[in-house]
Amino acid sequence: MKQIILITDGCSNVGISPVVAAAHAKAEGIVVHVVGVLDSGGIGEQGAEEIQAIARAGGGMSRIVQPAQLSQTVQMMTRKTVIQTIQQVVSEELRTILGHSRLEALPPEQRSDVVHVIDELTETTALKVSLLIDASASMKPKLDAVKDAIYDLQLSLQSRIGESLLSVFHFPGNVSGEQEVEMDLDWTRDLANLNRLFYKLNMKGTTPTGPALLKVVQFIAGDAVGLEVEDRTLHRDGRDSHNRANAGRDGIWSDYVV
Repeated sequence: MKQIILITDGCSNVGISPVVAAAHAKAEGIVVHVVGVLDSGGIGEQGAEEIQAIARAGGGMSRIVQPAQLSQTVQMMTRKTVIQTIQQVVSEELRTILGHSRLEALPPEQRSDVVHVIDELTETTALKVSLLIDASASMKPKLDAVKDAIYDLQLSLQSRIGESLLSVFHFPGNVSGEQEVEMDLDWTRDLANLNRLFYKLNMKGTTPTGPALLKVVQFIAGDAVGLEVEDRTLHRDGRDSHNRANAGRDGIWSDYVV
């Protein structure tokens, strides 16, 4: 089961529409959720509309939250979409076997058995979650909230029985703006390097949400051709040649200055 959680506070302004990119993700079997992080100034009506449209196109959920609510919202989205997806699969099986997909139509004992199966699958199904973080200048005051959200989500994933992997990306990607997105954390269950992601992060630049989203979709789908991380090239199996050769080097985001 594959998901992207996009965390942003504003409107995209570079490249392909993020709505089109989200629709492509859905076609690849990847659900796209969007969290709009509000501050005292808000993100505006246009930003809110775009957030909702991206989530609709990506088959996911959208939420507008205050920074303090971000961590709880990200965890909720992840868990709820797993439950919904499993329920859809179970409903299709019920339709095939019984000729209908309504759980309520089952006798109480059978209904209880099906609910038990759904609960078990929710905890045991393999899950991959990619966080895609808007690192434009306006997101700088929300950095602490984003950090807490990633940490808490990772703890939540680790508590599941099934394999749960997390990867982290941010956009825009480099000084010149030519790179739409950078990968900050490859698929992992390990929290050890989490704090490095936020070391000396300088958040500036444009908001290429659509192009960044497309690149992450390519990565998750196993086609990472053209997606480079600084001097690191992502291979089709998701491994990072730079990380393999420099496992002890500091600061995945430490050299990120836009």
